[in-house]
Amino acid sequence: MAALPDLAVVEPLLVFPDPVPPPVAQALDLAGYPWKAAGSPQAAEGVEPEDGWPGALVCADAEPEAAFAMCRALRKRELPLSPLLLLVRTDQLGELELREDLFDDFCVLPPRGGELECRLAHLFWKTGRGTRPDLVEYGPLVLNLETYQAALSGRPLDLTYMEYELLKFLATHPGRVHSRETLLSRVWGYEYYGGARTVDVHVRRRAKLGEEHASLISTVRSVGYRFGQARWTG
Repeated sequence: MAALPDLAVVEPLLVFPDPVPPPVAQALDLAGYPWKAAGSPQAAEGVEPEDGWPGALVCADAEPEAAFAMCRALRKRELPLSPLLLLVRTDQLGELELREDLFDDFCVLPPRGGELECRLAHLFWKTGRGTRPDLVEYGPLVLNLETYQAALSGRPLDLTYMEYELLKFLATHPGRVHSRETLLSRVWGYEYYGGARTVDVHVRRRAKLGEEHASLISTVRSVGYRFGQARWTG
């Protein structure tokens, strides 16, 4: 599939139900999509942005009939709401037959990796509404520059602010070798009085990437550090 253009959603997505299932909320937050939850069509109308909802995401796993009723209500509006992404369990797929008019696409729960993000991005690209948040992507690594969140293969990384900033700088310059002094000045700033050892300490925390991905940051003896390769081929 061809890469989609970078687009960012300004208004929040409508999400059903309220409260939103934690895995779905986490996936949306990680992808950088703002959202508001509503448990009924009336509640959705009460919190609707002035410019209208840019799209909706409806989870049908816990309350399938209520979810389909929500979809019908959103489609019967004076201006039918689109795009609408329906989230279902695998054993609910048969319930989608003859209901294709109620949604634009569906995604199987729980959301895996970046599938939810990709499906939303594709729907927004098709409808031309809103765009993806500002992301840095390198293979399985995704850095959200708006929410300061990072993930590997959909797994959130627990990074401090400076760990995130260091990873962001390295990931935006793949294949290049940076000396400790360069990293210290570019990431920590010229006014930082810590020594180059600060860089070593933070790089050693690449263990947070997990054993499989720790090698993304490699040590170049007597020179400094390099992130990945000049071009991702994975």
